[in-house]
Amino acid sequence: MAVKTLDRPPAAPEPEALPRPHRSRWVWAWVFTGAFFMAGLLLVLIGYLGAGVLGGEVDWPALLTESAWNPGDSVFGGLAMIYGSAVVCLIALALAVPVGWAAAIALSEYLPPRLARPLRMSVELLAAVPSIVYGLIGILVVRPVIASMADVPGGDSLLAAGVVLAVMITPTIVAVSVDALSAVPDRYREAAFSLGLTRREVVRSAVLPLARSGMRAGVLLGLARALGESIAVFMVVGRADGRLPESLKGVFNSLVHPGQTLTTKLAGPEPVLAGTSGPYFASICGLGLVLLGLVAVTTVWGTRERAGSETARKRRGHRQAARLRGELDRAVGTMRVIALLLPGVLLIGMLGILVARGSDAFNPVFWFSAAQGAAGGGVSGQITGTLLLVVTTGLISLPLGFGAGVLLGVHGSTRTARVLQTLTVVVGGTPTILLGLAGFVIICSAMGWGRSWLAGAFVLVPVVVPVVALTTAGRVRSMPAEMTESALSLGLTRAQYIRSVVVPYTWPATITGLLLGLARAAGETAPLIFTATVFFGAPALPSGIVASPVQSLPTHIFTLSQDSGDPQAVAQAWGSAMVLVLITAVLLGAAVALRNRFEGERWTT
Repeated sequence: MAVKTLDRPPAAPEPEALPRPHRSRWVWAWVFTGAFFMAGLLLVLIGYLGAGVLGGEVDWPALLTESAWNPGDSVFGGLAMIYGSAVVCLIALALAVPVGWAAAIALSEYLPPRLARPLRMSVELLAAVPSIVYGLIGILVVRPVIASMADVPGGDSLLAAGVVLAVMITPTIVAVSVDALSAVPDRYREAAFSLGLTRREVVRSAVLPLARSGMRAGVLLGLARALGESIAVFMVVGRADGRLPESLKGVFNSLVHPGQTLTTKLAGPEPVLAGTSGPYFASICGLGLVLLGLVAVTTVWGTRERAGSETARKRRGHRQAARLRGELDRAVGTMRVIALLLPGVLLIGMLGILVARGSDAFNPVFWFSAAQGAAGGGVSGQITGTLLLVVTTGLISLPLGFGAGVLLGVHGSTRTARVLQTLTVVVGGTPTILLGLAGFVIICSAMGWGRSWLAGAFVLVPVVVPVVALTTAGRVRSMPAEMTESALSLGLTRAQYIRSVVVPYTWPATITGLLLGLARAAGETAPLIFTATVFFGAPALPSGIVASPVQSLPTHIFTLSQDSGDPQAVAQAWGSAMVLVLITAVLLGAAVALRNRFEGERWTT
């Protein structure tokens, strides 16, 4: 019998070693560009203010310790303005932080998703209301209430400014805190529940320790907005120089009387009247440096380590857990849900006022016809100019803010990360009037652009970038440690880890930050007055960059609101405000839909 020899098929060639992923050098260029932008912008602002200070003689002891301000007699004391800024911010934070954190915890931990999502949408819509609209609401509602309660004429006061700021910054704190809480993996909650803890104890011991960094970033964002807000405060604070209390009783009395803050002084006509040199202008620039210094100090204080207080809080929590656990859990949960209802009530009230006062916005002719005269016609040109400024600002700000936030969150050195965060919040807290004045001097005058829509977008970029950076950094810090360890154990470089893990994880929070930043930028008035907009006469779409101004809704509303004696101007202002709110609501809806698409289910790995 013949034996058949089986031929073995030729062995397959040994596969070549799989190539390693690209080194992603562009990642470091990207993230460092964002950080260098923040540092460079702060250097430009300090350089501008420093040059102004060096252009005249500043009596620093008098500026910091005297309350009288009288340019006619060359008396420049800023202590009353420093006091006003501190009081207004403390009032705003005292009202906004407890409500904002409680509402965020209720949204993330207590309500089912079918209820939490629309309520979160309402909070974000409240965040999208421009600051100029808050100023109008403050004039119509807050001032009369304070006037009647405190029996003071007009109602212009530090308390009115603090209440308006509290309403403004609460949605920011809620939105950023919800993102931080949502980033905590569910397995931490499940493990805590399996130990027999109540929901309140789960939130306190398992969720808040991981989300605290992001929630603190929300407070810093709110503080930055409170310190840097000018127009809304300008409309309700009264702008009275030299009001400084002399006793404890005087402190409480000063709250219900007109005052002055650093931002309202800088947002008034005096920076223009002071010229470009001399002691008057030097003192104005000195106030700007003082404001930047206050933002830096509060940022360092807000981000310092709190080991001792954390230990005390844990001990106090153990004592409370031993008694009345169920009753305390229900009481705390009820309070948090009630806190969540407050932003919804504010939104309904504001929308009711806008609908009643801004009925012109529901007429299509008002949207699509051009303005006529001082207070006639529609706002088509203003709508086009506003959209152009917002879209251009967003396109420039997104990569810069995202890169800065990623670097801020992943940097290994705590000290360096704290320095970067301080720089970021200082830029975010810079009063926009300073951005407008610096843009006017550098871009419009020195570069010869004149009033330009692109110059307006450039001065709005510093408003948006810090918001994007801080929300992104907060999300990065809330990442579970095992995700980072798993990525690095696979041999990924730091750049590949950022590209493949950090960027997808932080993208939803970045969208939220961009939304919050653009909502603030859409309502900015002070910087655009100096760099980009005119009240009338500009075409709907600019034909170039140099000497190409536009019209915008915020500056249009602000100009009309100054003429309170003309009913037609007031009606036009409220109608324009309603249009601006509707536009930001549409942008908000698109941003939320995009964020939900990227976010998907909560990370549980």
